[in-house]
This record gives sequence, C-alpha cells and structure tokens, in this order.
Amino acid sequence: MKMRVMILFLTAFIIANAEPITPIPLNIKYNHEKAILGKMLFFDPILSRDKKVSCATCHPPEYGSADNKQFSIGVYGRVDKPMNSPTVYNAVFNCWQFWNGRAKDLKQQAMLANHEPNEMNMDKKTLEKRLNASKKYRKLFSQVYGKDYITDDMVYDAIAEFEKALITPNSKFDRYLRGDEDVLTKEEKRGYFLFKSYGCITCHNGKNMGGNSFQKLGIFIEDVNISRGFDRYEVTHEKNDIYVYKVPTLRNIALTAPYFHDGSVKTLKEAIYLIGKYNLGIEIPQKDINEIELFLKTLTGETPKILKSE
Repeated sequence: MKMRVMILFLTAFIIANAEPITPIPLNIKYNHEKAILGKMLFFDPILSRDKKVSCATCHPPEYGSADNKQFSIGVYGRVDKPMNSPTVYNAVFNCWQFWNGRAKDLKQQAMLANHEPNEMNMDKKTLEKRLNASKKYRKLFSQVYGKDYITDDMVYDAIAEFEKALITPNSKFDRYLRGDEDVLTKEEKRGYFLFKSYGCITCHNGKNMGGNSFQKLGIFIEDVNISRGFDRYEVTHEKNDIYVYKVPTLRNIALTAPYFHDGSVKTLKEAIYLIGKYNLGIEIPQKDINEIELFLKTLTGETPKILKSE
C-alpha cells in the first residue's frame, strides 16, 4: 500500500511539473570514420568463434535492433536463455547496459557480449589473430587508429562508436514534444495522459523513456511466474536485487517484440496489462490498454542515418 501511495504521489508530482520526457536529439556527435568501421564489425560474423554469429544476429535492424526471437541463438547453435536480447537503438542514452546493468558503457557491453560463451565465445588472442590476418581490416584500422596492429580494445571501441550513432529521432511523439500539437490523434494523446496517470512515467521517463534506473519486477505480487535469468542480484549479490532489472527503453517498442527480460510476452497489450498488475497493483481496463498502446506506437523513430551510410 505504501508503494502504491508513493507511485501515485510521484506521478502527481511529475504531471504537475516539467515534461518528464525529452525528445531524442536529431543528431549526435560521433567519429564517423570510426563508426563506419564499427558498423563493418557489427555485421561481420568473423567476430564469433564459429564465424556464424555477428552482433547483428541478435540485434537485427529490421526488428528495431532487438531480437525477434524469445532467446537468441549464439555460436554452435547455443541458446542464450532465459534472456531476450534488448535493442541497441538509443543505447547511448542508457546509464548502464544489459538487463542487469553489468556493463558501464557501450564499449564494455561489446566486449562482454563477445566473450560470453553462449553468444560469441571469443577471446582476445583469437580475435586479434583473425583480424590481423585480414589485409582489409589492417588497412582500415590503420587509417582510423594509426596503428599497425589491431587490438581487441580497438575493436570494441569502434563497435561502441557505431552503436553510439544508432539513434532514432523524430518519432511522432518527439514531434509532439517539439510543439506539433496536431501530430498526435486524440486517442494517442489520451494514451499518453493515461500512461502518466497510471504511474508508468515514474520509471519510463527521460530521453530514452527508460534505461536510467532499475526496478523490481513484481512489486505487488509475491510470486512472479517468470524466469529470473540474469537480474541485478547477479551483479550486487544483494537479496533485494532479486528480480530487479534495468528499466527498458520504450523507444521503438512496437518493433521490438517479444517483451520483458525473458521474452515471454508476445504483445504490447499483454505487456501493458501485466506491468499494471505486477508493478502498479491494478488491472488496467481494456479500453485504457488500447489507448496506451496507441501512444506507445508513436514512439517509433526514424532509422539511424548511419545504417544508410556506405
């Protein structure tokens, strides 16, 4: 009951004060030459042990750079369960990376994913040997980094620079926030009002509408019938961090099904219903769920410019 009161208080405070969401910037500063190299690496399966899995395998652009399967398929057909690969679009705006926040930035995220046995299963020595055997990569890395020998640190640095550029600006909602009142329908505007009124905004706020805090799944129920997987407890070893995860971004959410950390939820409507039950302690009426979903669909932004670059 105290938690519910606190959520309602915070929601009322947010609604009464400044806009809790800011638009994705139209542009972001990054090293273009380095990012283009990172783009090549991101889509190249040479980075994985069996040479069959790339970063893009689990983060395909056509699905909002998230995996459209419940669990990703890594090297040698290994299944990386029970976690669903989150989007890397707009990940530069996250305070931490991975569901449990074990990576402090994009560079560390790239490195840990590359080393993970069920993902790419690579090591420093093998990675460097492969890339230094490539005349193409030696030339490109020399142009960008001014070095004759490619190191794993350069690889992760370049991938991070590419991911930094993966922003999706100019969604309908961003245009609304910038002053175009007519871009949203009456139902979409009501969906945003409901999104704030029910308290969703207390966690999904800021530039990325998530990614800036951790939250426990199942505040109002004792038994969450969902696999825990790699929660915050795996990082902190604090009992209170069991079933605690980084709040996911809602940007491009209409493209990134399935939902929740374990990919167990197939539709947006179901996700809205369950998060209301688990974390708000209420059953949101179907009419309101429909309108909140309409609002969430306005969060789909433009395809990152760098994906269209050579």
